[in-house]
Amino acid sequence: MRTYLVTGGAGFIGSNYIHYMFKKYDNEIRIINVDVLTYAGNLENLKDIENRDNYTFIRADICDKEAISRIFEENDIDRVVHFAAESHVDRSIKDPEVFVRTNVMGTAVMLNCARAAWELPDGSYKEGKKFLHVSTDEVYGSLPDDENAFFYETSPYDPHSPYSASKASSDMLVKAYMDTYRFPANITNCSNNYGPYQFPEKFIPLMINNALQGKQLPVYGDGKNVRDWLYVEDHAKAIDMVQEQGRLFETYNIGGHNEKQNIEILNIILDTLQEMLPENDPRRKNVSRKLITYVSDRKGHDRRYAIAPDKIKKEIGWYPETMFKEGIKKTIQWYFENEQWMKNATSGDYQKYYDSMYKNR
Repeated sequence: MRTYLVTGGAGFIGSNYIHYMFKKYDNEIRIINVDVLTYAGNLENLKDIENRDNYTFIRADICDKEAISRIFEENDIDRVVHFAAESHVDRSIKDPEVFVRTNVMGTAVMLNCARAAWELPDGSYKEGKKFLHVSTDEVYGSLPDDENAFFYETSPYDPHSPYSASKASSDMLVKAYMDTYRFPANITNCSNNYGPYQFPEKFIPLMINNALQGKQLPVYGDGKNVRDWLYVEDHAKAIDMVQEQGRLFETYNIGGHNEKQNIEILNIILDTLQEMLPENDPRRKNVSRKLITYVSDRKGHDRRYAIAPDKIKKEIGWYPETMFKEGIKKTIQWYFENEQWMKNATSGDYQKYYDSMYKNR
């Protein structure tokens, strides 16, 4: 049975990846989920699989070398999928040191512990071991308003926020380990994800939740910043395919081919909510374009992101399957069916879940 060590698995993308992997492989794999449970780590995301015999949760900080080393010593880890990171740009502007610590130092600890566990005396590595570092398109900076301009794996790094700078630094560390030690790894850079379990401070769940409650819908600047949106399950599939079929030492860009202005995304959300809400649902009257409120632009706000997933499609056969209009309906339906999750997330009650479920284990 292959053993996966997933860092940050209680977060949005990590928890979706774990669900995807169990759905695909069921009892053929074992997953160890390591998460320190910061504000965005939510074990309620995984409550339906927490009692599986082939799933283990360990609360640990990826910067804690002793704790991470112990996990490698006590388990024969075959694959590392490294999601754990501070990821909110606004928070990075207010407190950049936290992002440097987690995203840079934490990645260094993960690399060192994996290398110590996997390296053989002759400098080669145990067969089948692989480290996948999950990163972002924000490391590339900003694109011009040209529909023919895209980020490629060869695009130069040009980060503009403390968050993207910390992720660029972690990417460079992984690249250095691949080059210096021939460490068996890959890097993936993805576009903006959306879907179930996304923490409600992020744009799409924030807009859905605020609209349903009749609250203001804050939009930075003129709302015309462009992002490429990727449905999170498509991303999970891509990561698995890179782990299984990707060439070692390569970087793969994972894009959704869903480029839209922020204001366009918001209008689609409002239209879709009106379409999906039953006629007798009192929340229908809350959903209005009158709620749109333009606010001062974010510092260092990149104008446009767009990823060309040509390489991953050509080499591995992955392509984004979920178009935005389909994905946003799936996302809204999930939030309709999981109102308590949203209430717990916005109130902070989700943080009590660890104590109620794990304190006596």
